[in-house]
Amino acid sequence: MRVLVVNAGSTSLKLTRLDERCTVAAATTVESWRGEGQLEPLVEFLAGCDPVDAVGHRVVHGGSRHTGPALVDPVLVSYLWSICHLAPLHNPRALAGIAAVEKLLPNVPAVACFDTTFHATLPPAARTYALPREWNERWQLRRYGFHGLSHAYAVRRAAELVGRPVDELRIVSAHLGAGASLTAVRGGASVDTTMGFTPLAGLVMNTRPGTVDPGLVLWLLEHGGVPEPELADVFEHHAGLKGLSGTSGDLREVLAGRAAGDPRCTVAFDVYMHRLCREIAAMTAATGGVDLLTFTGGVGEQAIEVRQAVADRLAHLGIDVDHEINRVTAGDGDISSRHSAARTVVVTAREDLEIRRQVMGVLARE
Repeated sequence: MRVLVVNAGSTSLKLTRLDERCTVAAATTVESWRGEGQLEPLVEFLAGCDPVDAVGHRVVHGGSRHTGPALVDPVLVSYLWSICHLAPLHNPRALAGIAAVEKLLPNVPAVACFDTTFHATLPPAARTYALPREWNERWQLRRYGFHGLSHAYAVRRAAELVGRPVDELRIVSAHLGAGASLTAVRGGASVDTTMGFTPLAGLVMNTRPGTVDPGLVLWLLEHGGVPEPELADVFEHHAGLKGLSGTSGDLREVLAGRAAGDPRCTVAFDVYMHRLCREIAAMTAATGGVDLLTFTGGVGEQAIEVRQAVADRLAHLGIDVDHEINRVTAGDGDISSRHSAARTVVVTAREDLEIRRQVMGVLARE
């Protein structure tokens, strides 16, 4: 099956055409995409490649109703609009992508694939907030988790790399990029994750702070005099590595500043690593130990220093990487040392392949 994968980000639009052999036949990224009214880049892309049999859309939030991929229809679109407040930077853009592609390919079946789907298996203890039960039920307050498409692919691919069935492994999956999250996987299913009701929780990210004390947020609103819109903007765009280091928040800039002796970058990296290592260890409490640690995402795939630092700090969990293999690994690979009790692998992020797999699964049931 030939599948067009549509990934509408907060500012860009990524289009990938996968052929019958799962090979990328064509791909493009439209920077500063203005939304469904800007059809020209899609027209140009589709004109330059062979026809497609189906479309798969990445949608960040499926809400409480969708625990699996679903065919795009008016009912689905209406529901996704109703929950845009849960992912205000991403869901409206995904809906714009759905509308734009539908105009150009009205007779091609389309499937929405949700980043929250992989975490639908979270047990009640992991997904439930200790808030009044009435609140949780009224507003569907729960830990939803994100980056599920990336984690789902990385976990399966990592198991392939070590030659063991995924359902036999206790896995911690680390998606580290501009956004970052961890997922604990046992029996092939997500049993804990660091992001929560929104993608703001968990690890320190490029511009997001990760988990903060809710009392601190209340203090900033009540006593710091910070207006709510400013607080939201800071938490989304000006905190995390950016806020600590004074850089753009790109980890490469932070590492360069640290190497040059900038104390702000040193503190930023230390805070980033402290939270990352602490949360990886926490994930092993949900899995009952760790057999496999996988790194994916831009940072996970490229930041040698991060992978080495994690191994050094979590040696007590049986994690050990080979320094030289870690240094030269580009793309998928096992970077474990010969003596490591747990395996550590690097997986190239391929959300497109996971989306294709889910699209084929949905259409096979129709």
